[in-house]
Amino acid sequence: MSATPDYVQVPTLAYNIQQQRMQRLEEELAALRQAKAIAATLPKSAVTIRVSPKGGVSVYIPGRGFPVTLYKEQWQALLDAREQAKQFLHDHEGELK
Repeated sequence: MSATPDYVQVPTLAYNIQQQRMQRLEEELAALRQAKAIAATLPKSAVTIRVSPKGGVSVYIPGRGFPVTLYKEQWQALLDAREQAKQFLHDHEGELK
């Protein structure tokens, strides 16, 4: 039996969980900053495609601060629906910006 009461373990566990969350948030923030820095270096008219740090496909679009990122299967599904998307854009032209 440990000399430390059980109730002392709870704050330690909560602290560890909080530290893990903070680390994940810091990693995400670093990735977003990296994406923003990359986007800032691109010509304003260039669309650029890169592999994201997590293995997704990121598309950097002019005028957008951050990339659109999807995984390979998601991009394939989106590309398979290309004609449907084009028709949707045409049908809803007056509603879109």
